Amino acid sequence: MKITVFGSGYVGLVQAAVLAEVGHDVVCMDIDEKKVELLRQGHVSIFEPGLASLVREGLDGQRLQFTSDEKLAVQHGQVAFIAVGTPSQEDGSADLRYVLSVGDAVARHREKPLILVEKSTVPVGTGDTLRAHIEKALVKGGKLLQFDIVSNPEFLKEGSAVSDCRRPDRIVIGCEREEVRDVMRDLYSPFNRNHDRIMFMDLRSAELTKYAANCMLATKISFINQIAELAEHLGADIESVRQGIGADTRIGYHFIYPGCGYGGSCFPKDMRALIHSAEEAHCSSDLLQAVEAINQRQKHKLFERINAFYKGELRGKTFALWGLAFKPNTDDMRDAPSRVLLESLWAAGANVRAFDPEAMQETQHLYPDESKLMLMGTPESVLAGSDALIICTEWQQFKAPDFDLIKQRLKDPVIFDGRNLYDAERLARNGFHYFPMGRGESRTLPIPLQQWPHTSDVA
Repeated sequence: MKITVFGSGYVGLVQAAVLAEVGHDVVCMDIDEKKVELLRQGHVSIFEPGLASLVREGLDGQRLQFTSDEKLAVQHGQVAFIAVGTPSQEDGSADLRYVLSVGDAVARHREKPLILVEKSTVPVGTGDTLRAHIEKALVKGGKLLQFDIVSNPEFLKEGSAVSDCRRPDRIVIGCEREEVRDVMRDLYSPFNRNHDRIMFMDLRSAELTKYAANCMLATKISFINQIAELAEHLGADIESVRQGIGADTRIGYHFIYPGCGYGGSCFPKDMRALIHSAEEAHCSSDLLQAVEAINQRQKHKLFERINAFYKGELRGKTFALWGLAFKPNTDDMRDAPSRVLLESLWAAGANVRAFDPEAMQETQHLYPDESKLMLMGTPESVLAGSDALIICTEWQQFKAPDFDLIKQRLKDPVIFDGRNLYDAERLARNGFHYFPMGRGESRTLPIPLQQWPHTSDVA
């Protein structure tokens, strides 16, 4: 099948590469000519396991091509995916200018019938808005065109997007005509052989399904973070609580790990967009707003602990930081908790020596002139001369470190852990002052020495 994908960002590039892998003839279009030229050479600017090799395979097999020519892209596919950005505006609503610009291109250049698929995350009602937008442009241009709008939201997880795209747990398709259902079923047949994963529904229900899924997962994260805060104040251990509630199959273990807040390209943006949609529909969004507020507070927790431990005297101190990306297996720093921490430490006069396996270049791009930031080549190299170690991202290589080396290189044996990676009692026995999330101070601190703050002084 001839397929066009508008947008070579995270979603569009993964979708295009995987569709080409199973044999479809895919053209991926982007307005960024420099990016297109790099992709033609097989250079992928984002880090996602398996993606770069998959793109090169598609190019070598001549099943995948990249272009900045909108006419070529519009005329190529019988199915065209819209996978362009929908960034948040100041009021939280999704900016649809790039989605509507694809509609303009279709009205200008398309002559044959077309199935236009919303792959970007868009507010409920966008399909109807896009249809009206294209129809208006067609009338203005004196043209007639048979086209259908389909909602086919993505459910990719950064860090495992290629795997998720190859083996989706569900394929949600919102459309109206039976003929369109047949085409979409045919397109996805290589991904639907083991058992039927396709869920057909109306257009608006498919659009809402994407937002509801992401906001439900964000709700679980904020819930466990609020319970973690309660556990700290009551002297309970959130790890025991997590296992206790996770054993209930109605709750499960997924997304109930306490931490320093969620980030990335999806959860924060989608939460804001759904809140805005609820307000526009004159519906209550109390729960969604609470989830967002809890997450914003959670991003400040690490700094608050550090600041309390050092009694507000952070100027001139240096902190080792492991992890910059918002989650492991990606270089994405959009809405990352590390950014809140970094900026708070710098504002307090502290310096940071940081390491991340993939997000160093993105950090340099975000903070090119920050004199209080030093990016180091290994996790061990950030430790020397630092006052304490902070962990923001749960990369695999951070999970079993050499604690003797950490203790030897740090000025003081202090770890602030935003991801609960370590055994608190073991670290306490080894003389560390260890501050995880929601574990309860009494079981995480060693017997305080005279030179250390008393436990009641530590947040």
